Amino acid sequence: MRKLTLGNGIMHSILIFLGILTVVPLIMMVLISFKDTYQFNMNRWTLTFPLHFENYSEAWVAIRGYISNSFIISGVTVVGVMVISCMAAYPLARMRFFLKEQIYFLIISLLMIPGILTMVPLYSLIIDLGFINTWMGVWGPYIAGGQIFCIFVLRSFFSSLSEEMFEAARMDGAGEIRVLVSLVVPLSKPIIGTLAVLNVLSTWNEFVLPIMVLNKIELQPIPVGLLSIGTKFANDYGSLFAGYVIASLPLLILFALASKQFVEGLASGSVKL
Repeated sequence: MRKLTLGNGIMHSILIFLGILTVVPLIMMVLISFKDTYQFNMNRWTLTFPLHFENYSEAWVAIRGYISNSFIISGVTVVGVMVISCMAAYPLARMRFFLKEQIYFLIISLLMIPGILTMVPLYSLIIDLGFINTWMGVWGPYIAGGQIFCIFVLRSFFSSLSEEMFEAARMDGAGEIRVLVSLVVPLSKPIIGTLAVLNVLSTWNEFVLPIMVLNKIELQPIPVGLLSIGTKFANDYGSLFAGYVIASLPLLILFALASKQFVEGLASGSVKL
C-alpha cells in the first residue's frame, strides 16, 4: 500500500510539473504583451505597471487581415473535409460493392506517406492548375489530405452502428442519402465534431503550404502573418506578443466552446475503434 501511494505521489508530482511547464510560457506571453520596450528590457519576467493596452490595438491593426484569411481557409476546409469524408465513409461502411475493401485499404495506405514527400509534386500540380495566389491553392490540398484520416475514423464508427436502424429507415422508404443525412450524421455528431476541431487546428497552424502558394499579403493566413509582424515589431516586443495572444484566442475560444463535444468524440471513438 505504501509503495502504491508513493508511486501515485510521484506520478502526480510529474504531472503537476509538466502542467506548470505548459502554463508558464502562456502566462509569460500575456505578461510581456502589456509591456513597452523599457519594461521588457528591465523586468521582463514579472507584471509591471502601467499596463500598455495600446499594444493590442497596434497588433490588431497589423494582423486582423491575416486572421480573416485563416477563418476563410480553415472554415471552407473543414466543411469540405467533413462533407466529403462522410460521403466516402458511409458506402465503405454500410454498402456492398466490387473491390470495396481494396479501395478502403488503398485510401488508408496514404496515411503512411509523409506529407513532406509530396510537397514538390504538389507544388508543381498547383502551378500547372494555375492555383498560385488563389484560395484553391490551399483549399484543394487541405481537403484532399485531411479527409484520409477522417474516412478511416468515420468508416469504423459508421460500421459499429446498429444494422436494425438502417433496415428500419429503408423500410420507411429512405434512400441512402436520406439515411446518411437523417440517421448517420446525427448519431455521429461527437466524432464529427472532434475531427472538425482537429482539422481546424491543423489548417490554422499550417505554415509551409501557405507561404509557398500565397505570395500576396492580402491572402496569407495568420502563421505567415506572425512572421511578417515579427519583422514589423522587431524591437517592440509588447506589440509582438500581443499579436501572438490575439492569434491564439480563436483556437482557445473554439476549444472552450467545443471541449464537451471534443471529449465525447474521443470517448466514442476509443470505444468504437
